[in-house]
Amino acid sequence: MNAQIAALLDAMADLPPVDFATVKPSDLRAATVPMQVGPPPAVFAVRDLVLDLPGRDIAARLYVPEDTGSALPLVLFYHGGGWVICSLETHDALCRALARESGAAVLSVDYRLAPETPFPGPLDDCYDALAWARSHADELGIDPNRMAVAGDSAGGNLATAVAIRARDEQGPALRHQLLIYPVTDADFETASYRENGGDGSFLSTAMMRWFWQQYVGDIAQVGPLAAPLRQGDLAGLPPATIVVAEYDALRDEGLAYAEALRRAGVAVESETAGGMIHGFLTMLEAVPDGYPYLMRAAARLRAALS
Repeated sequence: MNAQIAALLDAMADLPPVDFATVKPSDLRAATVPMQVGPPPAVFAVRDLVLDLPGRDIAARLYVPEDTGSALPLVLFYHGGGWVICSLETHDALCRALARESGAAVLSVDYRLAPETPFPGPLDDCYDALAWARSHADELGIDPNRMAVAGDSAGGNLATAVAIRARDEQGPALRHQLLIYPVTDADFETASYRENGGDGSFLSTAMMRWFWQQYVGDIAQVGPLAAPLRQGDLAGLPPATIVVAEYDALRDEGLAYAEALRRAGVAVESETAGGMIHGFLTMLEAVPDGYPYLMRAAARLRAALS
């Protein structure tokens, strides 16, 4: 395990454990705070927005990396947190860094959370936000012909499903999908779950079961838009970059999704971050060794959107 990760886990060892048999979503949200110990990465501009979607409004935040005087490409970013926790604030630093390194504007979407809004509500928010961005391109200062989706963990799951819906519903054309340790299945018997999902893990099997239950209710009934590895047809999806972490229960399903995309003829670059754990890209202040993985992923976005 990476030494910076080990030191971080040691510092967190005294935190009280969470009992997922009794914990309430509100309590877990209250305990989830941004991991930020210094000034956030600088970008040219940050704007908080309200997206007027059919039947509801949701918040979003636009990051503009530089003042180019011309329309920028846009990355729709969906934060992780098991569809239940996290926010624009917990992923602010990651979105800033992604905008800086990719040269694209980033629109971070504050989709509604489960269990108050279960599947498919969060996915509907994410997909409708993509359509909103395309129709408001002039207001955002972006090029609607150069768009991509990205997300980490449950947000990576939402990004995959948005890409699938955009293909199937003749939605906005996407040039790339960046999937960071994505949730792609509800299979808790993989080798990476057995190796890394024990009690006390940063992301345990008990935690993921709880997240899935909040999102879909009956895990046995999970369908292919909630678990994209179960999709029968992945052909025609945008090229993908998939980053997984070596010491992560979700490692194997992320790699399996990369392989499924390749078999469907989709161009994929996948990378396993050695020594890292789930969530490491939201810990860059404490784990600077993770930054090269972000830089390489952002470079692929930059090339796809150029």
